[in-house]
Amino acid sequence: MRFLPSFVAPLVLLAAGAAQAASSWSFDDATVQVNAKKAAGAKEKFSETNQLSHPIAIGNTDSVKVLLVAKDGGKGKRPHQAFVVLKDELSGLEAPFPMTVKENGKAVVDIKYVDLPIQLATSTSPLKASVVLASFGSSKGLNKPIFSVTLKTDPNATPPVYEKPLRYGKREAIDHIFRADPKNPPKIISAFFVLAVLATVPALFVGWLALGANVSHLQRALRDAPIAHGVFFGSLVALEGVFYLYYVSWTLFQVLPVIGVVGAATFLSGVKALGEVQSRRLAGER
Repeated sequence: MRFLPSFVAPLVLLAAGAAQAASSWSFDDATVQVNAKKAAGAKEKFSETNQLSHPIAIGNTDSVKVLLVAKDGGKGKRPHQAFVVLKDELSGLEAPFPMTVKENGKAVVDIKYVDLPIQLATSTSPLKASVVLASFGSSKGLNKPIFSVTLKTDPNATPPVYEKPLRYGKREAIDHIFRADPKNPPKIISAFFVLAVLATVPALFVGWLALGANVSHLQRALRDAPIAHGVFFGSLVALEGVFYLYYVSWTLFQVLPVIGVVGAATFLSGVKALGEVQSRRLAGER
């Protein structure tokens, strides 16, 4: 008898472990009701051991409402997963409908005919309804058939049509229609602006003379820096020619390289030409 207390604690732990391992999910106070468009049908009770013996019939505008209390080890509890699954036994296709569950285990789901997948809505055989309850932990989950559902189709209603789902694959070729290239403005507008620019040339020369431009130094400038002045003037003319070609036929990708070369020549020759002009200004000749 001295060794009896040493066996009590292991036996208690073993019994508690066995009780915990034996716990499983179940439900109680379960009812099912058909809600028609005009009036609600009578509630029928069912349980894990007492399924409904006759199928439940619903029409195009009806729904099935299932209520129950989920229990874990005999106590009302909220499971992690709670579904009513409808299955077509001929094709094997099934669709789960999640239940709204409270903390005390009270669960409800309203399955409408219009919410059924097209594969189940067009089924000619009764759909098997099962309750699925499961959660984390060691408690065993529950998957129990409870009743059958027969679908009644209204002959006056438009029958549901199965549409083939979109699959990724080779598609038909698409012919792109691109926008037409921009065209030049009318020639009469272009001619007007050309004449407007040319009309400013005499005014430019008049302005030079009024400001005291010394044209007599042109020969001296070409003698001291003929390449710089010649390249600078020629690059300016070349820039105008490039702009004209861009206006007539060239694209932007043809213009950019040429503009880069001509612009570099204009900058380098302009620096030399302005240097020559500055030397004459510092000498007091201008």
